[in-house]
Amino acid sequence: MPEVLSQSEIDNLLAGIGKEPAPGAVEAKEAEKSERDIQSFDFRRPNRVSKNQLRIFQTVHETFAELFGFYLASRLQTQVSISVSSVDQLFYSEYQLSIGSPTCLYVFNIENTEGRGVLEFSPTLVFAIVERLLGGGGGDPARKLRAVTEIEKTLVKGTVEKCLQDLQSAWKSVSDLRYSLDRFESEADFLQIAPASEIVLVVSFDVQIANGNYLMNLCFPTFSLEEVIQQMNLKRGAPASTNPGVQKSKSETIVRNISTTTLPVSVILGQATITIRDLVELQVGDIVVLDNRKDSLLPVKIGARTKFFSKPGIHEGHKAVKIIRGSTEEEQSGE
Repeated sequence: MPEVLSQSEIDNLLAGIGKEPAPGAVEAKEAEKSERDIQSFDFRRPNRVSKNQLRIFQTVHETFAELFGFYLASRLQTQVSISVSSVDQLFYSEYQLSIGSPTCLYVFNIENTEGRGVLEFSPTLVFAIVERLLGGGGGDPARKLRAVTEIEKTLVKGTVEKCLQDLQSAWKSVSDLRYSLDRFESEADFLQIAPASEIVLVVSFDVQIANGNYLMNLCFPTFSLEEVIQQMNLKRGAPASTNPGVQKSKSETIVRNISTTTLPVSVILGQATITIRDLVELQVGDIVVLDNRKDSLLPVKIGARTKFFSKPGIHEGHKAVKIIRGSTEEEQSGE
């Protein structure tokens, strides 16, 4: 038989209605709420590209950085290192606000799509490239900013076009995209390649030329890469080093750059040792006897290493040497 509550017990229960629950009950409810799998979504900033697709995107541009770095090192005859520092999804308006003034913006067409991209060089990077091309030391990254002149634009145009070619080669591991240079802009206000609310992908690079550090950015509107982004997957986005096509392209680039690299070549006619007194007393017409005989083979040095032995002579009115034989390992190591 069920227990029957007395009137006093009923009154106590009614009196407890409306009171705050005990502290233990509140903690239990909070713990239950925290265990729920809740994912936040910002409707004002949707992520158009997934994390896996961003990894592929970064891998593609790491390959591009390597290819373009090879070219710059050969073109500028100095040490060059380019690395990807970040890949971000931003509103196009936010990207525009991040651009300094003055700057160097190269708008390029993404063929077979309705979109265009932007290659952004910091002015100091342009100055460094121009100075190296003209035989200087590379410029000062801390110099005062100014607008790029028409002559500097012309000098750098070939480098920008080669940059787009290397970008095209890097993208072959994912899609056969083609890029062509459209125009140059120095102010972000005139750069309208997408609506302000459009999501864009911005790839930032750290460029080191000799002892200077510079900035370079690439901006892609997501609507121009929509079909490519949908095709991206881990298999097609494998590192370029395992892709035969990209590996062949990199090898061809290395061979091409090496074939145009210059090296100092010198021929040692002979050597002599004289005293300081004899050196001071040297006059025009004096003869210094060298240690080589006239029929001796002359060492040919490439850099500081002896690679060949030769005989002197005349070729088409110019002084020349004829390579007779290569040097042995002992002769090279004896230098």
